[in-house]
Amino acid sequence: MCACVVLVVGMVAAINLAVPMLAASDLHPSASALIWIVDTYVVFFACLVIPGGAAGDRFGRKGVLLAGLALFAIGALLSAIAPNVPILLAGRAVTGIGAAAVLPNTLAVLLHAVPAERKGVTIATWASMTGIGGVVGNAGGGALLAGGSWRWLFAAVVPLTVVLAAFVARIAPVSPRNDRPLSLLGAALLVGASVALLLGIVEGPEEGWGSPIVLAGFAGAVLLFTLWTVVELRARHPLLDPRLFRVPALRSACLGMTTIFFGMFALFYVNASFLQYGKGFDVLLTGLGIIPLTVPVILGARHVGRLVRRVGVDATVAIAFVFCGCGLIGLSTSDSSTPYPVYAAWLVVTGIGVTLALPTLSAAISGSLPPAQAGVGAGLQATTREFGSALGVTVIGTVLTGRFVAALPPDIHAEHDPHTVAQALAVTAPGRAPEVVSAFVTGASTALRVIGVSVLVLGALVVLQSRLSRDTK
Repeated sequence: MCACVVLVVGMVAAINLAVPMLAASDLHPSASALIWIVDTYVVFFACLVIPGGAAGDRFGRKGVLLAGLALFAIGALLSAIAPNVPILLAGRAVTGIGAAAVLPNTLAVLLHAVPAERKGVTIATWASMTGIGGVVGNAGGGALLAGGSWRWLFAAVVPLTVVLAAFVARIAPVSPRNDRPLSLLGAALLVGASVALLLGIVEGPEEGWGSPIVLAGFAGAVLLFTLWTVVELRARHPLLDPRLFRVPALRSACLGMTTIFFGMFALFYVNASFLQYGKGFDVLLTGLGIIPLTVPVILGARHVGRLVRRVGVDATVAIAFVFCGCGLIGLSTSDSSTPYPVYAAWLVVTGIGVTLALPTLSAAISGSLPPAQAGVGAGLQATTREFGSALGVTVIGTVLTGRFVAALPPDIHAEHDPHTVAQALAVTAPGRAPEVVSAFVTGASTALRVIGVSVLVLGALVVLQSRLSRDTK
């Protein structure tokens, strides 16, 4: 089950390493298309993970898990052979649908298989895998992409997924089913609302924030989220009852989880390009370059419960956000001349925050729903994670693009209007490459600073809400 988690979460991170290759490939994607290549998988993953958990509850968690692995392999194969951007996006969507069926049912299978006294440790281990999966995706993706083509990343996933499916078929126990109906309309509205929101954010820098497509995206998001809320409130068996968020502890934990993954995957998106463009690392070294982030996760996850018992949930979450936000702001001070050990130290600081947050917030969400809805509960956790990841990539990609374009030399900007480093390097003389890289580093620094400050502000809101809810009891 943990290997399945690492696979589907690792794919979220690994694709970031391929962004420079994709930008320079014969697909010729625009800056917004690059963001969509990363985010299409995450959007379908985030929005369908609750239906995936509910489907497991109703039709059998093992069967839905196997179906998800099959879709994951098919989507990866389609991505590997894609001749153009639309086909690649379709492959990413299919892979995301498969991941949505896989992730919640891994936890549901585990919670069914282990005795009650081990469920707390099991949840903490599973939650840690989601963090480790991001780092494994970077390191493993770097090794695969060292072969010279972004297609290797998707091609290698296919046999790996088949092997995992064989192990699941042989080992995973069959769990009881329930007859909860699936709200397909609710799922469709949630996907549409999320795509509309991200469309508005992604297209802003290229189309203009007052352009019809951007305004339509934001307006559509408001309308569809409103319709989704109405549909779910009226449904006899909603996939995700909006009334659940009346529980302050659940609301706070979900916002906290979204924020942590917002920061972590925003970092993954920028880190890959920064180390390749700014530091001159090859793709393998870039993948390995994120490893310091995982050191606290590997060494410290088992001790987080002890800290929670000693200082309390609120204090632990507050410390987590301070480390994560300050680590991102520290990383924003890096440039091409910054020694890698200094950069790595800030990665460790960020990793400490992630380590403290994941098991603490996961336990808070899991404890808010009854055992019969274990799949939906796991889906809620995954939704907050993946939606935070998609939003982080979208926001940091948007800020990075806008600042990069503004920092380019005026003549390059005026004559060619490039929106990616690859586009700028393709139309400028080799001797001016350092100016393009400098503009990118400026954009990356600004983007990381925006994300770091956002994590601190949102973290303060999470802790404040949790404290106020406890004080009013």
